[in-house]
Amino acid sequence: DFLFFWGAVFLVTTTLVAFLKKENQELIPAKEETKGITDTYKLLFSIIKMPAVLTFCLLILTSKVGFSAADAVTGLKLVEEGVPKEHLALLAVPMVPLQIILPLVISKYTAGPQPLNTFYKAMPYRLLLGLEFAFLVWWAPKVKHEGGFPVYYYAVVVLSYALHQITLYSMYVAIMAFNAKVSDPLIGGTYMTLLNTVSNLGGNWPSTVALWLVDPLTVKECAGAQGHTCATAAAAEV
Repeated sequence: DFLFFWGAVFLVTTTLVAFLKKENQELIPAKEETKGITDTYKLLFSIIKMPAVLTFCLLILTSKVGFSAADAVTGLKLVEEGVPKEHLALLAVPMVPLQIILPLVISKYTAGPQPLNTFYKAMPYRLLLGLEFAFLVWWAPKVKHEGGFPVYYYAVVVLSYALHQITLYSMYVAIMAFNAKVSDPLIGGTYMTLLNTVSNLGGNWPSTVALWLVDPLTVKECAGAQGHTCATAAAAEV
């Protein structure tokens, strides 16, 4: 219902903008960056063929592989270990003010001539937090009792998520600042959209692959069924 409501709002508002918003002819620059969809894609193709852009795209498409399992699977594994979904959802509430404040704080460090320095510095800490998340999943069944999980476990989870947000936003804001810095002002919108799209794709495809690999990489043991490996979903069901 939530998604349906906001999907409807999104469609209605964008349709109204498309039909009711008129361009101010006096303010349109003499030299427009593109004249249509075909020109836009030609421009994008010419940008991505540049050696520096191509190298950057390849790096940014692969730079987040190391975080994919921790980012995509931790929450699901905690639920699998018995942590209630509603408790995990509540733990996201303290992250909201942090997510608002972090970009403001981090932007001071990415405003200089080398915004990617922040990206490099945050990367090893984010990789270490992946190990921390693995520890949280391993620790969950050890501290679980009849009443659920102790308060100190939730405190460690919140602290871990808060530290993760700091590293995540450090990398995110740094990449955004770098993209804004290197984009040609004449074609700024098209240039930045291309780089940001590649950056988002670089974060999404590793998470998808990580989720797909969870089942084949999970070790299962069959209790009371000799001769069965439970390696496949069908075998586990049997």
